[in-house]
Amino acid sequence: MTRPQEELLPATRRALLHRIATAQAEGRAPSLVATVVRGRDAVWTGSRTSVEGHGPDENVQYRIGSITKTFTAVLVLRLRDEGVLDLGDPLEKHLPGTGAGEATIAELLAHTGGLAAESPAPWWERTPGSLRPELADVLGDQPFRHPVGRRHHYSNPGYTLLGALVEELRGAPWEQVLRREVLEPLGLDRTSGQPKAPHAGGWAVHPWADVMLPEPVEDLGRMAPAGQLWSTAKDLARFAVFLGRGDDRVLSAESVREMRTPAAPAEAADVAAGSAYGLGLQIQHRDGRILVGHSGSLPGFLANLTISVEDDLAAVVLSNCTSGPLVASVGADLVRVVAEAEPRIPDAWRPLREIDADVLELAGQWYWGTQVFALRLTADEGLSLGPLSGTGRRSRFRTNGDGTWTGLEGYYAGELLRPVRRADGSLSHLDLGSFVFTRQPYDQGAPVPGGVDPEGWRGIQ
Repeated sequence: MTRPQEELLPATRRALLHRIATAQAEGRAPSLVATVVRGRDAVWTGSRTSVEGHGPDENVQYRIGSITKTFTAVLVLRLRDEGVLDLGDPLEKHLPGTGAGEATIAELLAHTGGLAAESPAPWWERTPGSLRPELADVLGDQPFRHPVGRRHHYSNPGYTLLGALVEELRGAPWEQVLRREVLEPLGLDRTSGQPKAPHAGGWAVHPWADVMLPEPVEDLGRMAPAGQLWSTAKDLARFAVFLGRGDDRVLSAESVREMRTPAAPAEAADVAAGSAYGLGLQIQHRDGRILVGHSGSLPGFLANLTISVEDDLAAVVLSNCTSGPLVASVGADLVRVVAEAEPRIPDAWRPLREIDADVLELAGQWYWGTQVFALRLTADEGLSLGPLSGTGRRSRFRTNGDGTWTGLEGYYAGELLRPVRRADGSLSHLDLGSFVFTRQPYDQGAPVPGGVDPEGWRGIQ
C-alpha cells in the first residue's frame, strides 16, 4: 500500500511535518502520528514525540474511540444490503424488549433516535464495562432525551444498540463479526478490541503544568461498538480508501456513498459551522471542500480520520493524550496542504464507447418556463441536468433501463425523468416530477401546464 514518500514534493512533506510538529508542541501531546493517503496509497507518514528516539510509526496502535462507530455502521449496512433488515425498520422488529425500540435503525445510525448522549453514571469511559452487563444498564430507566427523529443528538448508547443488533442477527459477538466481515477482508490486521504491542500508553497532561498522569484502560463491555477499538495509522489509511471507494467484499461504492450522505437534521449551529452527520460518518464543509470521516476520543487518546473524496485524499491523526491537539483540525489541514500544493490531476477525458441514438437526442438545452437548462450525457452513461448559467437545481440521473431516469441528488433525488414522444416518435418534452421541460421557452407545441397564450411572445403594447 505504501509507496516511497518522495511521491510528494519536498516542500509539501515539510509543510505536513510542520503542521503535526506544531500540533504536538502546542497541544502538549506525549506523541502524535499522522498519515496522508492519496488515491489508494499512503504517501506520507510523520510523527512527533516527547521521548527522544522513540517516535511512533504507522504500525503503533492507539485507541481510536468513536471511529469505532463507523466500523459498526459498516456492519449494519452490510445487513441492509443482504436484505436482512431495512434501515426504516424500528429496532423493536429485530431486537425486541430494549425499551428504545421505536427508534429506526437509520435514526440510530444518524444519532437522531432521541437517546441520551451517555449511559447512566458512573462515567462509562473510565469504569469497567462489567458495571453495565445488560442493555438496560446502558440505557437506564429513561433512555430518551428528545422525540424520536426530530433532532441530531449524539448518542453512545445508540451505537451500543446497533452493536447488539449485529450480534442478534449474526449470532456471534460484535468483535468476532467485525473481524470476519470487515477487518480481515480489508487487511486491517492491526485493528483490535484489545491493545497489541507495539501500542501507545494513554496519558492525561496537566492543564497548568508540564506533567502527566497515566489514564486507565478499560474494557467497555456492552459499550464496545461505540468506542472500543485500537488501530494504527496504516490500518486507518486502508479504511479511508475503503470509505472513499467501496470494496465489494465489504460494502459497495454506492453503500459507502450513502454513508457519506447527510442523514440527520442539522441544528442551527451545525448549519453555521458547516457540519452534518451521515450514517456513521461526520461531514464537514471546510476550506471550500466537503470532508467526511470521524473523530474519536477516550481517556488518554485522540483520533481523527478525514477524507476528501473530491481531492482523492485522506488523513489519519492519532495522539495519546486526553485533550490537547485539535486532531480534527489537524486532519483537515493535512488534506488541505496536499490538495493546494499538489492538486489532483484529472483523469484523461475519453469518449463513450457507444451511445443509444434516443439517449443522445436528449442532450442539449431545455427550458423550464423561461429558465434555460443543459442536459448532458456523462462518462458513466448517466445524465446530468443543471442551469446553463448561474445557480439553480442540479442533479445527476441514472437510467432505469426502460427509457426513464431517476434523480440521484439535490431537489430531484428520487424523482423520475421521463422523455415524452409524440405519436410519430419525435421528442416532445421532458417530464421531471410533473415539471415540463421544452426545447423552446413555453413551446406552443408542447403540453405546457396552464397552456400558452396563442398570440405568443410580444413587446410592450
